[in-house]
Amino acid sequence: MNRRFRQTDDCEELNIWPAFTDLMSNAFMILLLFLLIVIVKSVLSARNLEPLLISLAGNKHQVADYARKIEILQAKVNKTEQLEQQVASLQKQLHSAKQLTDTPPIILIKDEGAYRFESGSAELPQPMYKYVWTKIVPEIEQKTKEYNINTVEIIGHTDGQANGGTISNLDQNLENVATGSLPVRNLKAGSNADLGLMRSLELVRVLRYIQTKEGRLKGLKFRAYSAAQLILPSGEFALPTSAQQEDSTRRRIEIRFTRLGEVTEVK
Repeated sequence: MNRRFRQTDDCEELNIWPAFTDLMSNAFMILLLFLLIVIVKSVLSARNLEPLLISLAGNKHQVADYARKIEILQAKVNKTEQLEQQVASLQKQLHSAKQLTDTPPIILIKDEGAYRFESGSAELPQPMYKYVWTKIVPEIEQKTKEYNINTVEIIGHTDGQANGGTISNLDQNLENVATGSLPVRNLKAGSNADLGLMRSLELVRVLRYIQTKEGRLKGLKFRAYSAAQLILPSGEFALPTSAQQEDSTRRRIEIRFTRLGEVTEVK
């Protein structure tokens, strides 16, 4: 009896196949479930991806369209830059032509008030020195640059009143005054022509001093002339009937601008 029970127990211990079969079945079912989940996810992903792909295809066309528009805009920008360069070049040429053709103004210093010369004298009144430094020099610099000027002419004008009976010494001392070796007060005017030249020369001397000591008026040359009593403020010749008369409106210094070229001789 005991032997039979022992055999039965051994058989039961060795019969594991039903349990193994159940385990494999369950594992297979689980694998099928995972596979089903993967398939479902793939289908859903494909469905979600399709609109995205369609959108990307549309975006690709938009990008290509934008690229073409950018190329067109860039071409227009390049064309605009070329036109701006041409305009700048034309403006520069126009400015150069304007400098060559426009007539520069005449700066006038009237012989009146604080700027009035003493009778028969060519020494600049003290207030005129400050006026020349602060007003005349900046104006000369501006006009010479604006009109491409290289020479400034200073012209002394007098009225028709006779200049006494003094004997002129300009022939002996004019160059010494021009170079600064002598002061202008050492000159003796024997005529209105002498007096006009002395006054213009004194202003030239002051301008050249400013040019040398202050570094202003660069590249400019100065020339002193006298018109005596001959030219009226209107530019006309004075009539003989007014030649001997005193007229403060005729006493003046004119500053004229010119552009000197090469000297040529006509034969």
